Amino acid sequence: MTGELSFPRQHARTQRFSLGAPRAFSVSPDGSRVVFLRSRTGTDRANVLWVLDPATGREHPAADPAVLLGGADEELSAEERARRERSREGSAGVVGYAVDSAVETAAFALSGRLFVAGLRDGGTARELPVPQPVVDPRPSPDGRRIAYVTGGALRVAEADGSGDRALAEPEGPTVTWGLAEFVAAEEMDRARGFWWAPDGESLLAARVDDAPVRRWWIADPANPDRRPAEVAYPAAGTPNAEVSLSLLRLGGGRTDIVWDREAHPYLARVHWSAGGPPLLLVQARDQRSQLCLTVDTETGATRVAHTDEDPIWLDLFPGVPVWTPDGRLVRIADEDGARVLVVGGRTLTGPHLHVRAVLDVSEEDVLVTASAGPGATAPETGETHVYRVTEDGVERISQGRGWHSAVRSGAVTVLVSASLERSGASVEVVRDGKRVASVASHAHTPVLSARVRLTEAGARRIPCAVLLPTGYAEGDGPLPVLMDPYGGPHGPRVVAAHNAHLTSQWFADQGFAVVVADGRGTPHRSPAWEKAVRDDFAGVTLDDQVDAVRALAERFPLDLSRVAIRGWSYGGYLAALAVLRRPDVFHAGVAGAPVTDWRLYDTHYTERYLGDPGEQPGVYARNSLVTEQGLAEAAGQARPLMIVHGLADDNVVAAHTLRLSSALLAAGRPHEVLPLSGVTHMTPQEQVAENLLLLQVDFLKRSLGLS
Repeated sequence: MTGELSFPRQHARTQRFSLGAPRAFSVSPDGSRVVFLRSRTGTDRANVLWVLDPATGREHPAADPAVLLGGADEELSAEERARRERSREGSAGVVGYAVDSAVETAAFALSGRLFVAGLRDGGTARELPVPQPVVDPRPSPDGRRIAYVTGGALRVAEADGSGDRALAEPEGPTVTWGLAEFVAAEEMDRARGFWWAPDGESLLAARVDDAPVRRWWIADPANPDRRPAEVAYPAAGTPNAEVSLSLLRLGGGRTDIVWDREAHPYLARVHWSAGGPPLLLVQARDQRSQLCLTVDTETGATRVAHTDEDPIWLDLFPGVPVWTPDGRLVRIADEDGARVLVVGGRTLTGPHLHVRAVLDVSEEDVLVTASAGPGATAPETGETHVYRVTEDGVERISQGRGWHSAVRSGAVTVLVSASLERSGASVEVVRDGKRVASVASHAHTPVLSARVRLTEAGARRIPCAVLLPTGYAEGDGPLPVLMDPYGGPHGPRVVAAHNAHLTSQWFADQGFAVVVADGRGTPHRSPAWEKAVRDDFAGVTLDDQVDAVRALAERFPLDLSRVAIRGWSYGGYLAALAVLRRPDVFHAGVAGAPVTDWRLYDTHYTERYLGDPGEQPGVYARNSLVTEQGLAEAAGQARPLMIVHGLADDNVVAAHTLRLSSALLAAGRPHEVLPLSGVTHMTPQEQVAENLLLLQVDFLKRSLGLS
């Protein structure tokens, strides 16, 4: 790929420069193998399963989809397509795999078929003759068996494919075993639905019955001969799927796990290790209370190991709860205004760190990722680091300003580091604190470089990224402004990573000063910062965008008479909100896949922030873009607004945009709508992704009088 290719085309063809980059690492306990996924080039969508020997640096493929499928195209089941949409997976080939405890055997699905690969001594992959289509295969800890889901049934086979049998089968068309329900996969970061016992003789399996969930129908208007797709969508205030848990023994027998599912219906986490009995984390529907439960595997009874309560809401964190090898409970908690690590009842970090995730737990320490907390002595805007936490203190493992994460087993750590200075991320293999190998990336180098300045703005010290056109010099005069936020929960945009800002830089190079602001509600600052949006998306997140651009205008060449805003998903909601309610500040907007009526978004996300719509209808009305109250608050001067939506979106359904357009038309508000046929909440299609960027910049220039 050469510099003759435009950035929009390169950005689309490389899937945002993710193709060819290594990911999904596993490390063997003896440190002799690092397993990962990576496609062969920066434009190849098909991931290959690779094994690295850290001692020699040699890599070899353990499973190549081109070989295993004989060059045939993949065929995905509806369950697999749904799993990929929930995880925003746009690549192909081996998109996920699971390993045994020794990291000697990997299991994965290709085109609905079950494959296993030997990871020692250059072993080859082979297919197991089992019923199809296969979803989420996982080896037992000893590698002797493979469990998987097909047709809603949880099945198990020997590692050679013999002895295949069902452990649990659906009792009806609305029941599945071993799969995560919609809100677990979309909002709880729980993508799986079964867990092996440490001894490999039984499994915990989730049973999901979505019969109570209301049905929506997603049609393809471009192909009226096709039936609409039926989707069980749990919108705010409506019934969720019924989720229970059972222990299934390979030798026969089932024990149902018992807890008060009426009081705590959400099964958010399951952990089962040799450190103790199975752990469950279950949440109340309002997410203001949750229980960490231990399971008696003989009787199915549960006991409360820890209770959390919060008057606003309780967050879920990656990697917890877990046991230490000696049986102490590890969790992340909000204490005294800080997000801290707690091990065995003892708090091991303080307000200087904002703990994000637990990466690994050993007898000596806990490995975590964290950003600077409310008690930090100096800001580290956009940075996340890896820390080793012991009872004696905290040690930073990652070096240099950037966005860091890690995977560890035993003495070997794979450290993944992105920075503002270079494209992509480096992957270093470290043993006992010393670099022993690196994992190469085949991702393409962007045809432009992001020139990012990370800073803070205003009295609230809002984290911001500012990007000016390449070659801009002081004295060239003020620039029209493009706000480019996500601006809501779960989605930090102000990160110390070069590639995260490439699209913003491209917009800057079209003649804009681009501002990305992570206001209140965005993660990784403090619990109070995140929870400030309770009941007030529309006020808090919009106020911080206004405050950020006004404060930055005192230090950067921003022309506040020409301010536009663009965004996708929550960012799309924020963009539409901005031009409708603050036309005094924002003069044009592009709203991609916007949530316009929060009653149409899912239960677990929406009710956490806005409560039950049946109990708080006024809150939903104030935060909506389509209710009478929401539009009344948008009664200012009309500003140009382009709304973009994929008609196949099953997350933020197209009804959001259609209802907003109808409401704006009824109110006499001019606007443009760009429907994307066959496009979901992702936009992986190359032509669509490329042309969306070109159409947006054309609209913004026209709207601001720049062309």
